[in-house]
Amino acid sequence: MFAAERRQLILEMVRANGAVSLRELARVVQTSEVTVRRDVRALEAEGLLDRRHGGAVLPGGFTRESGFPQKSHLATAEKTAIADLAAGLVEEGEAIVVGAGTTTQELARRLARVPGLTVVTNSLLVAQALAHANRVEVVMTGGTLRGSNYALVGSGAEQSLQGLRVSRAFLSGSGLTAERGLSTSNMLSASVDRALVQAAAEVVVLADHTKLGTDTMFQTVPTDLITRLVTDEPPPHDDRAATELQALADQGVQIAVTGASGNPGGDPGPSARRAPLPGPRRGHVPLRSAGLGEQPAGPDRGRVADLRRR
Repeated sequence: MFAAERRQLILEMVRANGAVSLRELARVVQTSEVTVRRDVRALEAEGLLDRRHGGAVLPGGFTRESGFPQKSHLATAEKTAIADLAAGLVEEGEAIVVGAGTTTQELARRLARVPGLTVVTNSLLVAQALAHANRVEVVMTGGTLRGSNYALVGSGAEQSLQGLRVSRAFLSGSGLTAERGLSTSNMLSASVDRALVQAAAEVVVLADHTKLGTDTMFQTVPTDLITRLVTDEPPPHDDRAATELQALADQGVQIAVTGASGNPGGDPGPSARRAPLPGPRRGHVPLRSAGLGEQPAGPDRGRVADLRRR
C-alpha cells in the first residue's frame, strides 16, 4: 500500500472513531507502528488530525464521543484482558454497580459466573450479558435510553440510585488523566456516572492505554475518588501513557496492569513490571480479593503487574 493510500485510510479511521491507537492503525493498514507514526505526523502537519498519547485524534483538543459500533472494534484484545483481570476483584455474594461501556460489557460477560452477585447498572448491554446468569441478580436503573451507547440516562436514572450503597463501582469513560480523573464526552452520561460513584464504597476504573492522558469535556470521577485503575501495558514507545500512569500512582491510585502481550493468561513478558504501589487512600475500604501484590485465582483472570516506575 502506497503512503497516500495508507494516510487516507488512517484519516478515515480517525474521522469515523474520533480516536484510534497507533497499534490499531498499524493492524488495519498492515504495516509497522513506526510507519504509522510517520504517517500520523505527516497528517498532523497538514492539520488533518492530532497526535496524542500513542494514537491519533480529531483535531481540536477534546475528542468527540464515538458510537457503540465504532467503540466495539477498538482495542478489543486490551479490553478483553482488562475485563478478565477486573473480574478477579469480584467476590461471591457482592453487590456492585457497573456503568455503561464496551469494556464494562466485557466485564459483565465474565461476572455471569459469580454466584450470589447483585449487579446494578444503567447499561442495556451489561444487563443483556447477564440476562441468562441464573445466579446473578440484575437491577436496572430507570431513565431515558441513550441509543448511541445503549445506556439509561437522565433524572430518572439518577433518582433511582439515591439511597443505594454497594461495595464497588466499575466504570469506564472516554479519557483518564491524573489532573482531572475520568471523563466522558456526554453531559448526561457523566451525570449518571457520578451518581453511580456516590453509591459505591470504592471506584474501579477500566481503561485501556489509549485513554490514558486523554481529557474530554465532562469530568465523571476526580482522581482522589478512584481507588483502582485496571489497564493494559502501554507500548514501549508510549511515554505519555507511562507518565500518566506514574502520575496516577503518585496520587494514590492502585494500578493493576494486564500482561504486556494482551493475553491475560500468558506470560506477561519482559516489559511487564512489578513494583510496590502506595497503599489505599484514607477513607477507602480495602479490596478483599486480588490485591496488588497477589495473583487472582483462576486461569482466566489475568496477571497483575503493579506499576510504579522508580
